[in-house]
Amino acid sequence: MTSPPEGAPDPSRPNREPDGPHDPDPDAPGDAHQPTGTDVPGEVDRALPGRSDSQGWRRLHKATPLLRGWQVVAIVVVFVWQQALQWLPDRGQIPGWPDDAATTVFVVGGLAAVFLGAVVLWAVLSWRATRYRVTRDVLHLHSGVLFRQQRQVRLDRLQAIDVVQPLVARLFGLAELKLEVAGGSGSDARLAYLRLPEAEQVRAALLAHAAGVRYEGERAPEAPERTLVTLPLERLLESLARSAGAVVFAVFVVAILVLSVLGYWWASLTLLPTALAAVGAVWVAVSGSYGFRVAASPDGLRVRRGLLETRAQTVPPGRVQAVSLTQPLLWRGRDWWRLQVNVAGYAGDEAKAQSGLLMPVATRHEALLLLAQVFPDVFRPRLADLIAAGLTGMSDRGRDPGGAGYLCAPPAAWLLDPIGWRRLGVAVDERALIIRSRRLTRQLVLVPHERTQSLAISRGPLQRRLGLADFRVHSTPGPVSPRAKHLRQGQAGELLAEQARRARAARAGSGPERWLETEPPA
Repeated sequence: MTSPPEGAPDPSRPNREPDGPHDPDPDAPGDAHQPTGTDVPGEVDRALPGRSDSQGWRRLHKATPLLRGWQVVAIVVVFVWQQALQWLPDRGQIPGWPDDAATTVFVVGGLAAVFLGAVVLWAVLSWRATRYRVTRDVLHLHSGVLFRQQRQVRLDRLQAIDVVQPLVARLFGLAELKLEVAGGSGSDARLAYLRLPEAEQVRAALLAHAAGVRYEGERAPEAPERTLVTLPLERLLESLARSAGAVVFAVFVVAILVLSVLGYWWASLTLLPTALAAVGAVWVAVSGSYGFRVAASPDGLRVRRGLLETRAQTVPPGRVQAVSLTQPLLWRGRDWWRLQVNVAGYAGDEAKAQSGLLMPVATRHEALLLLAQVFPDVFRPRLADLIAAGLTGMSDRGRDPGGAGYLCAPPAAWLLDPIGWRRLGVAVDERALIIRSRRLTRQLVLVPHERTQSLAISRGPLQRRLGLADFRVHSTPGPVSPRAKHLRQGQAGELLAEQARRARAARAGSGPERWLETEPPA
């Protein structure tokens, strides 16, 4: 990274709010605006695209107010239209309301114009108050009209970066940059909206800073990528047809047709909302997973997907906390698997749903290929045998028949899980903890030792009588919940002590937060 030009302000000195109101435009040359607060020292990255002021502050795209406010405008227009249709015929029945259609239209339109003007003004003021800049260590983001907010996102705590393009933003060639940072709910930061090439360059610069890469030149180098797996549309549609939801939908459709033929059409109407909800769920699955592609690059895994709203997610190395492979019953003939992950930094149901899917449906070979990106030793004989036994294996009266090394649930677990108790088991490798469960919908969970958050043992009243216990691994929020069910109580206690020791040793030997740093930071 180049040094600041001679005569530029020292970025290591704290910035202070100027006396009196002042909101200069960073696009104007020679602007010397200094935002409130004290900034973390660091060299400002002036190689980012777009114009900036003398201190490196940049604004979002000028179309941002329109993209942020169009939904409110559309709702107001629909509401006013509905109210006008209702008021015009009944204007003579409203006390004090003039019996004149033109006056009614003028009053309603004026109120709507005032409200829309206020929305537009607020959006413009919000845009002018929002600016960002990037140093080697921190992304600074200032926003807020009435209440000023100053965010400082530490780049060494960066968990994932998403480039999101809603449908309307795609029409303008714009994108939203979403940064997930370790810290749980409310720790994310958004830059919305930027031109798509600019968003990709900013993402490359942030990933370079997060990895500890020092670069020279006008822009951060874009890390090369290698496509690993691409999901064909035919496989996606067939997997949805083989899902339990599709079976339920088919049953409801047949029931509606039979009731209609028999003359009970009024009864079929009660089933129609459920059928329409199933159609909506299928559409969400298709549009969200359309064009699903996973690629590997030095800055992490890159996941791209979406039909109407496209999303490009970049997960840096070491941010995946747990992985699960799931196989529904109707997928066994095809030997397909769904891969889900817990990514550090994502919080909330919406975030988990957006970030937790690594591949909606993959062949076994593709699933192992993606798994190898998280666990490089997947194809090592010991770990490969444990994974193979975890995908399809079962115990024999509480014993591991193949000698793969699984600690299996005893026969007493039959009373608590009569269908799937033979699938219950846990194994330990040098790299990870492996848990298998479920018989109808098979599941295998892997947790790297260094990503273990905490451990626990839980026992219900029936488990206490049977001498059983559940062994739990607490992970970051996500779709994967590591839990080895119905182990013998003594074995669960020994496993907890051993796993705590392994986790401490693995964390002590884990790599740095800046995974590509070759020299200590200045």
